[in-house]
Amino acid sequence: MTASHRPVRVDLVLFDGCDDLDVFGPLEALGIARKGGAALEVATVTLAAQESVVTNHGVRIVPAGVYRPGADYLVVPGGGAGGTSGVGAQLASGAWYGPLAEAMASGTTLVSVCTGALLLAGAGVLGGRAVTTHHASLERLRGMGATVVTERVVDAGDVISAGGITSGIDLGLWLVERIAGRAAADRAAKVLEYERFRPAAVPAGEGKPRA
Repeated sequence: MTASHRPVRVDLVLFDGCDDLDVFGPLEALGIARKGGAALEVATVTLAAQESVVTNHGVRIVPAGVYRPGADYLVVPGGGAGGTSGVGAQLASGAWYGPLAEAMASGTTLVSVCTGALLLAGAGVLGGRAVTTHHASLERLRGMGATVVTERVVDAGDVISAGGITSGIDLGLWLVERIAGRAAADRAAKVLEYERFRPAAVPAGEGKPRA
């Protein structure tokens, strides 16, 4: 396969305490599309070598590998934003801030599910872009300087965000549409038996969807 026809690489971030559906919602949609023929390479990654990750609900996941730069899309889940694990722990440590900023600078599209948007805000990568998160964290996100939009999925071009928990499925299907076209996303939604929610228009001046 030539470089111009290589699969689109989507890495999904894992950390202890991440929300289960924030990870598995996008993973399911992307995986269905890949099995259906979409040119996708999907992997779960941790920041450093880690034998397994334990989710917010106690599911143990074996990551595919360690984060490395160069993904086309990097998906950051939420989970536990107000506690000492999950997003709360990641905000306290700031460990992902540097890699997220470097990924943005290198051309990777950053994607958040639920309170994963707080990590993007903490990393200082949002600028004036529109972004959303779980309804319970909208004011917190706004307080971090973000331009908050109350929608299930917001596509601001090089930053894409989804609201609370189940909207990760919508986000996964939207990524499929951006990468492989609407027909592929609609087919994946049919397999999921899921009614799609596509992004609303981004407000003027806040970035716009990129084809």
